Amino acid sequence: MNAERSESAVPKAAWFKSSYSTGGGGECVEVATMTASVHVRDSKNLTGPELAVDPHAWSSFIGLITGPSA
Repeated sequence: MNAERSESAVPKAAWFKSSYSTGGGGECVEVATMTASVHVRDSKNLTGPELAVDPHAWSSFIGLITGPSA
């Protein structure tokens, strides 16, 4: 896991907002899936830190929070 404050190496077009994010200023998370890592950031702070994790770790995390697929 890595948190970075430097300029993002992730292309602007790669970021997408979570479907759970609302327009009311609440849970605003953006994710960018790259080949070797998945990046997560606060959509209200685009120049702030990004969290970079291994794609397998991200997949496991998503599986834990969403539960088993139907």
